[in-house]
Amino acid sequence: MFENPAFRKRALPVLILGIFMMYFYSGLQNDHLNVLTAYYQNLGWNAITITNPVTIAGFIIILITPIVGTLMIKYGVTRVMVPCTIVLALATIGLALAGTNVVMYSISLFLVRLFVLPLQMGAFMLCTNWFVNFRGRALGLITIGNPLCTATLIAGLTAGVAALGFTWTYSIVGIIVLVLAILIGIFIKSTPEECGLYPDGYNQPPRTTENTHIMTLKEVFANKGSYLLIISFGFLQFCIVAIMAFFVPRMNMTGTDMSVTLTWLSIAAVCALPVSYILGIIDDKFGTVTASLILCLTYLLAIISLLKMTANNIPLIAMAAFGIAGVTGGTPNLHPSITAYVYGRQNYQAANRWIMAIQAIIMAFAIYFMSAILDATGSLDLAYKIMVVMVIIAMFCLVLIGRKPDFDRGYKGARTRS
Repeated sequence: MFENPAFRKRALPVLILGIFMMYFYSGLQNDHLNVLTAYYQNLGWNAITITNPVTIAGFIIILITPIVGTLMIKYGVTRVMVPCTIVLALATIGLALAGTNVVMYSISLFLVRLFVLPLQMGAFMLCTNWFVNFRGRALGLITIGNPLCTATLIAGLTAGVAALGFTWTYSIVGIIVLVLAILIGIFIKSTPEECGLYPDGYNQPPRTTENTHIMTLKEVFANKGSYLLIISFGFLQFCIVAIMAFFVPRMNMTGTDMSVTLTWLSIAAVCALPVSYILGIIDDKFGTVTASLILCLTYLLAIISLLKMTANNIPLIAMAAFGIAGVTGGTPNLHPSITAYVYGRQNYQAANRWIMAIQAIIMAFAIYFMSAILDATGSLDLAYKIMVVMVIIAMFCLVLIGRKPDFDRGYKGARTRS
C-alpha cells in the first residue's frame, strides 16, 4: 500500500497518530481511574464520589454514540475529532486543577469520559476510510495503543504523581492530548479522496466510491447482518468486560498469590501487542470472519482456563493470559473490521453509530451479571459457563455473516508508483 508515495505521506499520520488516539482512549476511559481512585481515597473520598461522574457519563454515552457518528458522517472525522479532543485535553487539565473541589472534579471527569469517545470512533472510521484490503493490518496497528496503554500508563501516572504531584502529572497528560488534537488537525484528512487519492494507494476507486447514499436507521436494521453483528460482538464485548473486571477477584478466590496474578496480567498486556497485529494480518489474508472466529477461540481459552483455575496453577494461568492477550489485542480491531465487512467503508459509520450504541447497552450489564451470580452462588463458575455459551452463539452468528462476501474487498486496482 506504500508503493504510492503520495498515499504513504498521507496515510502514515493516520496510522501513527491512530496509535496515540487509541492509547489515550484506553487510558482516559478506564485505566487512569486506578490512579485517580487511589489518590482521592488517600484524601478521604469514598469510591462512589470518585467514580460517580464516570458511571453517569457511561449511560449518557449510549445516547450520544449515534450523534457522534452522525456528525462524523456529515462533517468528516477530523472536523469532529479536533474540537472534541481539545475539550478532552482541557477537561483533563481541569481534573488536574480541581484539587478537593468536588464540583470541578465531577464536571471535569464527566467531560473526560464523554469526550474520549470520539477518539475511538474517529480512529476506527479513519482506518475504514483509508484502507480496504489492508484494513486488518491498519486496525491491528493502531489498536496496539490499547495494550500499550495498559502496560505503561498506570505505572507512568503513579510514578508521575509520586515525583511531580497529581496536578503537574495530569496537566502534562492534558497538554499531550492538546498537542495530539493539533496534530490531527494538521496532518489527517477524513478520507483519501480529500487528498485526490484512493484507499490502499490504488489509482482507481473501489466500487463503493460510486455509492453516495448513506444508509438510514431503517435501512440499517432491514439488514439481518445488523442483528448478527449486535449479537456476536455485543456478546464478545460483554465477555471482555466480565473477564477483565473480575480477573483479579477470580484469582484471589482460587488462592493464587497476588504477585503471580499481576505478573501474568502484565505478560498478557505485552503479548497483546503483537497479537493485535497478527490478527490484522489474518484478517487481510484469510478474511475478517476467519480472524473473528480465531478471536472467539482465544475467548474460550481465557474463559475455560478461569473456570478450571486452581491456586498458583501456572499452566492454567499461562493459558488464561494468552487468551486474554487475544481478547484484548483482537477485539478492538476486529469489531470495526467486521462492521466494515458487512456494510463497506462508506456506510461503516452509518451502521456503526446504531450498532455500537446497542452493543454498549449489552456491555453495560456485564459487571452486574458477574456480581449478581457471585452474590447468589458465592462463586463465578456459573458465570463462566454462561459466557462459554455466549461465545459459541457469537461464533454461530459470525459463520452466518461469512455466508456473504466482504462488501469492499476483492478490488484489485493497479497501484500508482509515482
